[in-house]
Amino acid sequence: MEKKYQLFNGNNIDKLRELEDNSVDAVVTDPPYGLSFMGKKWDYDVPSVELWAECLRVLKPGGHLLAFAGTRTQHRMAVRIEDAGFEIRDMIAWVYGSGFPKSLDVSKAIDRAAGAKREVIGQKIRGDVEKAKQSGSTYTNADANKNNKAIFGYGVENITAPATEAAKQWEGWGTALKPAMEPITVARKPLIGTVVENVLQHGTGAINVDECRVEGVGGMKWETPRGGIWTTDSNATAKLVQNEQGRWPANLIHDGSDEVVGLFPMTGKGNGGNPYNYAGKEYNNKDTSMFNGDKPHAPSNFNDSGSAARFFYCSKVSKSERNAGCDNKHPTVKPIDLMRYLCKLITPPGGIVLDPFMGSGSTGCAALLDGFKFIGMEMDDEYFKIAEARINHFNPADFW
Repeated sequence: MEKKYQLFNGNNIDKLRELEDNSVDAVVTDPPYGLSFMGKKWDYDVPSVELWAECLRVLKPGGHLLAFAGTRTQHRMAVRIEDAGFEIRDMIAWVYGSGFPKSLDVSKAIDRAAGAKREVIGQKIRGDVEKAKQSGSTYTNADANKNNKAIFGYGVENITAPATEAAKQWEGWGTALKPAMEPITVARKPLIGTVVENVLQHGTGAINVDECRVEGVGGMKWETPRGGIWTTDSNATAKLVQNEQGRWPANLIHDGSDEVVGLFPMTGKGNGGNPYNYAGKEYNNKDTSMFNGDKPHAPSNFNDSGSAARFFYCSKVSKSERNAGCDNKHPTVKPIDLMRYLCKLITPPGGIVLDPFMGSGSTGCAALLDGFKFIGMEMDDEYFKIAEARINHFNPADFW
């Protein structure tokens, strides 16, 4: 049996130096965002220019890099990638509706600083309890109230009244927006020669448009009676017809949540205002994407409606996917279907995908499911074991 993957437990720069020049077809990774997430030491900064330079070295000419980032530090991530020698080609936005704002309540902070006690005047539920239950969470409001705060975005919170005049003045003010998007830097190693020459010699330098088209109608196109050959023959009139090939992949991905779908106005006919109500059938946004189950994109009867259905759809990670093959304690797990889409977008058939920040292994699971080879690197011993277990669960195979 052909060995399909290599997993390295250790410092990624050291492990990258063990790889040969121009030996990898694509890099797809979710590196530290430099936000000191949960106080984790590994997240104190975005990756160094040195790290990205090693990724550049091992990539084949024209090979693409996709790197997730945080909205606050995307600029630092992109600049370091560019300083390492990459060309910045684009940015993909992964938009979702389940983010929770980490904002300071200025009014409460003023009262707290003044030592003033606020009067409890009621209670409210934070988040969508029913949606949280559907996701498989076993936490209850009572659990959330142990620390008087919401767990996984829902729970009960006291409503209090400002106690001081200054607090009244600043009631309703905070310090942060609700997170609803993660940017993904799209970069490419410089070509050798033209795109055509690079693709023919190395198999890299282009993106796989047709394999990543959003399913459903793709707008309109002109059709001629002579197989696309234009002519001055007055009897060979071209006509505008529906393009069934699917939409061109866009630099936006969404999770299908009501909040995100609500951002896109409905302009089509006959859908009752519901972007997921196709031909009378309502589509579930759990555990669905272009790779499994019902696909909320735009079937042929959707009449080219203007909704989020025109973009690639991928729900956030379900509990069953997160813990498949292990007890996954990694704090930032990406959906496997999202990583499949990204790997497929930039990797030639049978190519090698590298993830120098493997985490819990979603990129590896994704790459192997679509027939690519995979090289993964993770410094943390616990996360490495989680990644290994998940990859083996989804892709039992010999090591490379």
